[in-house]
Amino acid sequence: MNSELRPHQTRALAKLKSSLMAGRRRPMLAMPTGAGKTILSAAIVEGALRKGNRVIFTVPRISLIDQTVAAFWREGITDVGVIQSSHPMTNASRAVQVASVQTLRNRDIPPADVVVIDEAHEIFESVVRWMNDAAWRGVPFIGLSATPWTRGLGQHYDDLIVAATTQELIDEGYLAPFRVFAPSHPDLSGVRTVAGDYHEGDLGAAMDRPALTADVVETWRRLGENRPTLCFAVNCAHARGIQARFQEAGIPCGYVDARTSVEERERVGRAFHAGDLRVICNVGVLTTGVDLDVRCIILARPTKSEMLYVQMIGRGLRTADGKSDCLVLDHSDTTQRLGFVTDIHHHELDDGKPRKSQSETKTRAAPLPKECPKCSRLKPAGVHACPSCGFRPERQSGIECEEGELVELRASRKPTPEDKRRFYAQLRGYALERGKSEKWVLAMFRSKFHEWPHGRTKRVGAVECGPEVLGWIRSRQIAWAKSRRGREAA
Repeated sequence: MNSELRPHQTRALAKLKSSLMAGRRRPMLAMPTGAGKTILSAAIVEGALRKGNRVIFTVPRISLIDQTVAAFWREGITDVGVIQSSHPMTNASRAVQVASVQTLRNRDIPPADVVVIDEAHEIFESVVRWMNDAAWRGVPFIGLSATPWTRGLGQHYDDLIVAATTQELIDEGYLAPFRVFAPSHPDLSGVRTVAGDYHEGDLGAAMDRPALTADVVETWRRLGENRPTLCFAVNCAHARGIQARFQEAGIPCGYVDARTSVEERERVGRAFHAGDLRVICNVGVLTTGVDLDVRCIILARPTKSEMLYVQMIGRGLRTADGKSDCLVLDHSDTTQRLGFVTDIHHHELDDGKPRKSQSETKTRAAPLPKECPKCSRLKPAGVHACPSCGFRPERQSGIECEEGELVELRASRKPTPEDKRRFYAQLRGYALERGKSEKWVLAMFRSKFHEWPHGRTKRVGAVECGPEVLGWIRSRQIAWAKSRRGREAA
């Protein structure tokens, strides 16, 4: 090995050895994005070679084969062959064979003493059959993943080894800290859920609106600090639209999707590294195997998947010279739904059994973050002063007034659109401070104006709740309390 192992990598190897000595044959190593999974992979392979063992190392996509081989060579592991049609490094006599899952599915698999499955959270039927084959049951299959949380993964792997969490690696200086801003809030009320995540067609229609797309670019110009940036979009049309907006604003922006050739990806990567591109818009292809120096992440793709969310944010957490932190511009509300990536923990594999209710299984390390009404930075619950702008929202006491002390505010004139936008913004500020939902905001607005917010009103940011709006809210709460007591008495 040419690289010196870091403490968490050494711990991972020690835990892996203990797991195998205890009789486990399907251990899973959890390594957060940016924790040096490639170096750890090389250490596992080198350890097997020292014992005279043959190794098969699989990757989920053909495009990752050459990247893996190059990484092994950098660490001094050169006895490497490739299982891929017409590949110049095809050599079955080599002790280490690197192959894609797709290629092995159609080949006779050569003998091996150790198998390493990279990105093992992606479950392939051919790999499951291979692992369950009687001839291979005694051979260790070592899974590697930053997010080994796939449903049913525990049916195929028998041990989860967590060497370090994302927060621990940030604290130790191996990953960069991050700041999250929530500059806009998309309306996803009509988006269906399919297989545990948003329906892509519905999501694309919800996110590919001119106002939202324009806000992505305008926010980057205002907050992005001209940092090298990855933008995650919903689909190709959405990503192309954002790219066009960046270019119209004079900001060089590249584009990558699943059909982009390897040569074009490399060209885009070189331009990004050289500073000729400031932003790359992509659709689901830069979540793994990316070594670019990324200092800003744009989340324009809402998701309910913890795995996808952590992988996207993880692209910006690698450390680099002169990099103080990663800036996250979350236009998707994902952070407010799932929490910070450092709050997401899993200490055992999912066995595929029916899940308990959310209240029974919720083990989040911290409550969900809250948005600063002034600058839109997301801060941990319980942090009063905003770490970015210093804004300290006025704490509001609970309702302890005698009935009749407050009266409903009635406007002496017909409210203007600006009145409605101001009222809506203050409702949102109150909701953020008091942990109310967006549905509560909508309901209160309708109660006041007898209509739903629409147009520019729905796009306003949250501001501190003023005394008039606060008084109106309290009058509604008192009226509701009186109504409830009346119903109980009846």
